[in-house]
Order: sequence, then structure tokens, then C-alpha cells
Amino acid sequence: MAGGGSDHAVSSEIFKDPSACFLAAGDQEAVFLPRRGMLGASLRHRGVEILRRMEDLEAAAAKGSSAGIPLLYPWANRLAGPYYCAAAKEVVLEPRSPLLHFDDHGLPMHGVPWSLLAWDLTDVRRDGLVGRLDWTREDLLAVFPFRHRLEMAVRIGPEGLTVEMTLVASPDSPVPMSFGSHPYFGLPGLRRTQWRLKLPAMRRLLLDRKGIPTGEEEPFGGFDAQLGGLEFDDGFAVLEDQPSFSLTGAGLRITLKFLGGYPYAQVFAPKGKAYIALEPMTAPTNALISGRGLSLVEPGAQFRAAIQIRIDGLPWDCHQERIA
Repeated sequence: MAGGGSDHAVSSEIFKDPSACFLAAGDQEAVFLPRRGMLGASLRHRGVEILRRMEDLEAAAAKGSSAGIPLLYPWANRLAGPYYCAAAKEVVLEPRSPLLHFDDHGLPMHGVPWSLLAWDLTDVRRDGLVGRLDWTREDLLAVFPFRHRLEMAVRIGPEGLTVEMTLVASPDSPVPMSFGSHPYFGLPGLRRTQWRLKLPAMRRLLLDRKGIPTGEEEPFGGFDAQLGGLEFDDGFAVLEDQPSFSLTGAGLRITLKFLGGYPYAQVFAPKGKAYIALEPMTAPTNALISGRGLSLVEPGAQFRAAIQIRIDGLPWDCHQERIA
């Protein structure tokens, strides 16, 4: 239902994927797909699904759409054009490349689609897994010409779901960091207008009409209210070392906490859609082109960034209007 919330079904495709990893601890269950970009395809609390946009993963993959908890790599959000220069390397992106997806303005969006990045598992347990992606293939280097290795460690436990990224640069070149994640959340059985969103105080990045930061910022004092008819598609520079974002309603509180390594965030809550994306980012949108907020991992060095998703059960507010 547009604008509503429901206990969304998990795509049946995850049960057909031989690489699917099913994790569980206490009241929490999660599913990750290593051969499909290490996509987080399900996160449940006492059987209630809180991820969104993953009912039809095949259709999402075919369109280049994000879903569930995708890694946006090697850049999050969009670039202002098909050309960038970073770490002394000039890159011209091929518009017809099967490894690229473009937004409605024709801008390169979210790097290489999640469905085209196959990870190798190095450790699998009941409550966690570790995957590895070697950025050494020639087609990947044509998009992002920096040899390196990525590791993703996923753990689920009483504190919630933790996803830690480690980037290991090759000895011969630095690696610019512009990646992020794009978790989609939703609350079951409650209208989207009644979801309560809480955002910390940050610096809002002013954007042009195509969603590209202009370089100017303004204070943002935070937000703590029901969504109502509001919508967000905003970029921010965070002010705290470990900021928290939360979504509350229907007897649940979903809290996303940045544990480190993510100094920027995007909040995406389109009007009339039953989901919210709270997106941790290592750099602001378009950093590979603008250079603003762009950091480098020096040759042979490592960089780590992590988030935690916590789901708490709360007493149901009898005054909240449930969706029939």
C-alpha cells in the first residue's frame, strides 16, 4: 500500500540462492547474499520484517535499483557527470557500460550495481559472516582504477546487526573513499504518516536541482516528529563521532548508529512511499569530482567503517491508527 506500512514478504529468490547466508541470534534474523553484492536481503525482529524494497530482487537487479541493505560502491549517490579525476588518475566512464547505472538526469548512480559484485566468503557462522571482494578485474578497474581489497564483516547479536567494512589499499596506489550503504526501513501495520523519525543535529549540504552539492552548507538542528506529509532527499555532514538515527512506531524502534568512518549521511524519505533510507557515507555526493570531503587510503594502508542497526520492541500505542 503506497504510504502505508506492512509486514513485507521477503523475495522467494533468496531461498533459491545457494550462496544465501541465514544468520540468527535471539529475536533477530538476517539474510545476506554474497554472490549478489553481499546484499542484506532480510532483517527480522521476532519474525517481523523491517527492510523494504526487496520483494522482487530480480526486477530490482534488472533495473539497477537499490533494495534491502545494499553497498553503494565505489561511490554512493550520484556523480555530476561521466568523468572524474581522483588520486592523480583521470577516468572517463563509458555510458554503455553494463557495470553502470544512470539516474533520470543521465548521471552515474551508486557505482557498480550490487547485483554485479560477487563476494567470496572467508568465514561463516550462525551469527555472522565475513566476505571478501578483490577489486582487480579489468572491467572493475575501468570504472574505478584503484587496486584494493574489500572485506565485509557482518555480526548479529543482542546489540543488533553490525556491518563493518575494511578497505585494504594495494601497495602501489592510494584509494579514494566515496562509498556508502543504503538501508531501506519500514514499520509494519502503521501508516507512513505516523512513523516517528529522529535525526541528530547536522550540517545540511545545499544541493542543486540534480541533487549535487553546491559546496554550501547550513545548520540543521535535528528532527524529532511524525513524518506526516514530509519528504526528505537531503545530504548532511554529521557532527558527532557516533550519531544515531531512529524510526519509531508500531511497537518498534529501529536505530541506525554510525560506529565510525562515516562522516556524511543521506536521508531519503519520498512522499507516499512506505520506506525510509538512512544512508551512511564516507564522502558527500559527487566527491570523486568535486574533491570535497574526499579522503584517501594510502598505499598498503587500511580503513574501517561500521554501522549498527538495533531493533527494540516497545509497547504499542493504542492511539496509533493501524492499517487494516
